[in-house]
Amino acid sequence: MSQVRDAAEPEAEAELGELLVALRGKGGRVTTARRALLGAMLERGGHCSAEELAEAVSVAHPGVRLSTVYRNLEELERLGVVVHAHLGHGAASYHLASRAHGHLVCEHCGVEIETPDELFASLAQAAAQRWGFRVNPWHSAVSGTCADCLASDRAREIRP
Repeated sequence: MSQVRDAAEPEAEAELGELLVALRGKGGRVTTARRALLGAMLERGGHCSAEELAEAVSVAHPGVRLSTVYRNLEELERLGVVVHAHLGHGAASYHLASRAHGHLVCEHCGVEIETPDELFASLAQAAAQRWGFRVNPWHSAVSGTCADCLASDRAREIRP
């Protein structure tokens, strides 16, 4: 196990370094809170609420408050480093912009399915051609019913 962790750490440090370079390149400041926040996002891999990120950051940096995390997420999103998604009825979920992807969410069991970009490509193309509208398929989940729920007894309760 330690071999995997040791191999992953330099990779994560390199990716964090790339994010910080990109942040500076977009005119953003690199602060302790931002470095810790981006590090936590890399470590957790995405689908993190602001509260989860604040908890992860506070382990190494107890002085970083939830309000600081929210302010930094907002600024990182403005700079195009972070995006948020709405995956149902819960809190917004944050991702690194470089890892943004679409989602399908089951209305019955809550399972979240990450989708490749090409799933929404035709929708994005049609919206752009017909209405001049740019679709952000990673921003909101498409809700429906997963295969397991369709196959189970719950299928009788599911509206068509």
